[in-house]
Amino acid sequence: MRLVARPVHAAGILAVVAGAGMLHATRLAPDPYPFIGSPASRWWAVFAVAHLAIGYALGLPELATSRSGAALRGFVTTVAAFSVISAFQALLATPLLPRSSSLVIGLVLPLWTVVAWNLSRDADAWAATRDRVFLVVDRPEDQASLVADLADGAETPASVVGSMSLDELRRAGTDPVLWRWARETGATIVVLDAASQAYPPAVEQAARLHRDGVRVRTLSLFYEQWIGKLPHAELARVSLLFDIGELHRARYGRLKRVLDMCFAVAGLAVLAPVAVAVAVLNRWLNPGPLVFRQSRIGRDGKPFEMYKLRTMVPRPESADGSGAWTAVGDRRITPLGRLLRRTHLDELPQVFNILRGDLSLVGPRPEQPHYVDELSDKIAFYDVRHIVRPGLTGWAQVKQGYAADHADAFEKLQYDFYYLRRQGIALDARIVWRTVRGVVAGAGR
Repeated sequence: MRLVARPVHAAGILAVVAGAGMLHATRLAPDPYPFIGSPASRWWAVFAVAHLAIGYALGLPELATSRSGAALRGFVTTVAAFSVISAFQALLATPLLPRSSSLVIGLVLPLWTVVAWNLSRDADAWAATRDRVFLVVDRPEDQASLVADLADGAETPASVVGSMSLDELRRAGTDPVLWRWARETGATIVVLDAASQAYPPAVEQAARLHRDGVRVRTLSLFYEQWIGKLPHAELARVSLLFDIGELHRARYGRLKRVLDMCFAVAGLAVLAPVAVAVAVLNRWLNPGPLVFRQSRIGRDGKPFEMYKLRTMVPRPESADGSGAWTAVGDRRITPLGRLLRRTHLDELPQVFNILRGDLSLVGPRPEQPHYVDELSDKIAFYDVRHIVRPGLTGWAQVKQGYAADHADAFEKLQYDFYYLRRQGIALDARIVWRTVRGVVAGAGR
């Protein structure tokens, strides 16, 4: 699991860096010196911190898809960390790290990344085997959805080892088929959907399994704890049954706003040079206005004008202000616009929206008014996401990305409900970190 692989990966990096530094201090240096407390040890510490931060942003160790990919990311991370040290060397005009030890580290750390990646894969496979799910659902499509969600982006790995429908349970009568099948499949978790929870024999057999050491979860709670979203079948049942941080915890709401303002002020310093550079490049690569303005729906359903650096060819919108969903590889996106989207620099003008209070740093992404009208008609409780201030980034963004159609919007709503239920500084920080990782990895749209 990530909780195992990441600390082991970090510990290995620190060990390799410290070992290389001590090797130089005691064996390779013309005049041996005590490593602890030396100027070199402090710069090795800077290198290690830079390596850990850059590696995290690139998704190490668990996000690589192959050994070669892990090795490549490890190599890029090492080169980037040495580039940080090189920048300090240029600034201070003095060598900071010995070349002999740097060579050792340059060879060993990419290999260690592959080892950590293998450990991550093995740990995930073990975790999926450890959490063995037996599912009782009234609708077969709920089982298919759960299996797909576990295979794609689960926060905690698990595997479905068996299932039964509520009809099968009813036909069994007094036969404790749920208890028997769960025991035969070696299930460690029994998950009951809403209909199964209302059927007394299902609850009785689940209670018996609970006494035997098998964990029992509702479908809603399992989705929250293992996948990080609420299933669509549960949205109507839980739409009002939880506190929302911005509404029910005043200190959180105030602290969140203070942090938003701090981020917006810092963002202005980044926006100024970026806007100048984009304005110059627009003349050749993206002719037209610099800033794109579009109406979006904010907190309490109130519309506001959101700003972006323009990334598409300038075209008039339809009479109702609508436009087509932006698809992957959309031909309306200009070459410069594709770069801005890939790096997320097109979102920078939204710091003005944060300063005005239209947006927060973290929250559900705001949609255009006509999309909100459509989705509110088609998706029950869609307007609940407008209880809080929308965000520059959000849980649905880091888990799924951008919506390309109504089905994607329906999927994102399940992640938005998870955010509303768990809203807090810890989750906000987690979302920001994942957003940074996505930006560095080039996960634009």
